[in-house]
Amino acid sequence: MTGLLRVAFAAVLAISATVTTALAQTYPNRPIRLLVGTPPGGAADLTARLVAQSMSVRLGQPIVIENKPGAGFNLSGEAAARSAPDGYTLLHTPEHMVVINPHAYAKMSFDPLKDLVPIASLVSNQYALAVHPSVKANNLKEFVEGPGRAQPPLFYASIGNGSPHHLMFEMLKQHARFDLTHVPYRGGGPAANAMLAGDVSAMFGAASIVPTIQSGRFRGLAVSGNTRWASLPDLPTVHETYPGYDMRVWHAWFAPAGTPQAIIDRLRTELNEVLREPAVVERLVKSGSGEPYITTPEEFQARMSSDYEKLGKVIKSLGMRIE
Repeated sequence: MTGLLRVAFAAVLAISATVTTALAQTYPNRPIRLLVGTPPGGAADLTARLVAQSMSVRLGQPIVIENKPGAGFNLSGEAAARSAPDGYTLLHTPEHMVVINPHAYAKMSFDPLKDLVPIASLVSNQYALAVHPSVKANNLKEFVEGPGRAQPPLFYASIGNGSPHHLMFEMLKQHARFDLTHVPYRGGGPAANAMLAGDVSAMFGAASIVPTIQSGRFRGLAVSGNTRWASLPDLPTVHETYPGYDMRVWHAWFAPAGTPQAIIDRLRTELNEVLREPAVVERLVKSGSGEPYITTPEEFQARMSSDYEKLGKVIKSLGMRIE
């Protein structure tokens, strides 16, 4: 490189750095649209609104929630992916759309791993494995070795094919080598009601079933993460009985691919600060949304890659394809 070219290259870098700095300082200067793939009142919607409220204060601009449910979060993901990459359309989504749907759906109109970029992880949550009180098992080992090997197999509930509830149970079956028959329901409420009625014997559920376990109407056996859960501290992890099992769900914010890095960095910094606010932490935990999940970009990318590979293997083993 000649001396003249070096000077020109250095000038380009200086201009680029100046533009990046200016962009970070002026963004945002108008309201931000946050897409959420569930109807108002759903778990993702509640988490999004709680975080967006504090983010609006920190950014000095309104964050307008736009609910766009349908196709397992794919409709909201597609809308985000097709939006202008200027930081004014963002996406709040749980892990389903990113690490499950590409394996489970026969066709997607976009690639969430290429057409979207992660801004930051928000929350992580565990699920509890519970059984109907009539099931003769006081712990996970007894359940697997007894009712879990009954013929014909007992039934377990989920909130739908390809849902985390479904894949958690299939992973457990593979780890512990037992069998139950899957019965999908249209949501957590119908699934829990089916188990209360004795129509199914077991299910994984999030914080919404914690009171049912505490009241004794369900018997809790284990939790899905590799560390104990503060909401049910007396329950062991599945990992304690069947090492290597670890399944937690998470929520995160994404932006369209091509969004300037300065904007991504600004949003990540502010989101991480929001997740450290005591009032936000308390409301997330009490609402059952999960615990703050603050990661570096490298840590979160590794988590997405790990979940993508792990859940992809489960889905492939089931031969699942959603048309």
